[in-house]
Amino acid sequence: MQISKLAGLGLALACLMGSAMAGPATAADKVSLFKVITAKDEIVIGLTAEELAQMDGNAGGVAKALVAKGSLSVWRYAVRKAASGDLEQAPLHKVGLISAESLRVEPYATPLRVVPIEEAKQ
Repeated sequence: MQISKLAGLGLALACLMGSAMAGPATAADKVSLFKVITAKDEIVIGLTAEELAQMDGNAGGVAKALVAKGSLSVWRYAVRKAASGDLEQAPLHKVGLISAESLRVEPYATPLRVVPIEEAKQ
């Protein structure tokens, strides 16, 4: 089967436009996970790329922001089963972090899919 040059060019252009449209949406949905350790327990929180950019983009920046503000309102993340049956990290509910009770903030790596915060708001 032979494809004309014009049809091939159209197909290539459609693929490029589709990937260009998908790129920004996934970048905006990116969530970074952090483990916050206290004297009593530890929780996993998620911050959007925009929130993280305001906090120097790393765990140290999150800790500095927490100390400077005294408290932060963030999304707590937990493991759940997706509709497909796969496990994923998903926003559970908003929590308040108090700087006096937080001892350490560290990046949290997970092999699971991380659900964007926007999906929890719907």
